[in-house]
Amino acid sequence: MALSSMTGFARSHGVSGAYAWAWEIKSVNGKGLDLRLRLPPGWDAIEAGVRARAAEALARGSVQAGLTVERSGGAPVVRINTAVLDAVLASVRHLSRQIESSPPSLEGLLALKGVMEVSESEVSEDERRNAEAAVVKGFAEAIAALAEMRRHEGAALGQVLTTRLSEISTLAQRADRSPGRQPEAIRARLAEQIATLLEQSERFDPDRLHQEAILIATKADVREELDRLAAHVAQAQRLIAEGEAIGRRLDFLAQELNREANTLCAKANDLELTNIGLELKAAVEQFREQVQNVE
Repeated sequence: MALSSMTGFARSHGVSGAYAWAWEIKSVNGKGLDLRLRLPPGWDAIEAGVRARAAEALARGSVQAGLTVERSGGAPVVRINTAVLDAVLASVRHLSRQIESSPPSLEGLLALKGVMEVSESEVSEDERRNAEAAVVKGFAEAIAALAEMRRHEGAALGQVLTTRLSEISTLAQRADRSPGRQPEAIRARLAEQIATLLEQSERFDPDRLHQEAILIATKADVREELDRLAAHVAQAQRLIAEGEAIGRRLDFLAQELNREANTLCAKANDLELTNIGLELKAAVEQFREQVQNVE
């Protein structure tokens, strides 16, 4: 399967009966799948279905999905709250016995809060269920479009990652061929360092000298780091070729590549190998930054 990124955007819209709806979805990087929904009041019933569709289509990413719904058609329903009106009239009659004033007008009574209620006409249960099903289906279409966009970006991202891995492999090969790694150069540096140790004391312990020589030779050898770099690069290339949700595994390999690059720089004992190690660290960091966007 193709590689997928975690960034994308998609919209979908439609009409079901008296309802016109629209979804807008966007996603960015995330450690796991984090879906944040913005639903209109009264539409909470669709949340479970929407979350199930998102989990089927996506593995990782911080996803924000917003739904807007408009209802058209149907005359508004006007109701008079007789209980509130009776209470108001009773209060008016009570006050009229204490205060002289003109009787309240009909317009004034109806303008009081709670006396007159205006609401939309009722919708049948079947119409509402059909609208909810259509909205969930529309979300599935939008999330599929989002996943397709993420796969398209993932294909480009895969090429970038492959290029970075090639750079890392090339730098590791340069480090392996570096003159400073050749046995003659290592022997020369070892002889020089041993001579320095002997100058510090004429009675240097031969056993101690042997131990120091072994430590110096071990530090000068970066064969193990180069082998691990090659193994990590090969593993990352295999993962990219396989695709699917490999972001976490690539991130782990990026950390291991960085560890080996740091060790190589620490062991480098000549200018060329040090410079190669610094270039290697820069290439690994670029690889790691791009990996953060892989699903």
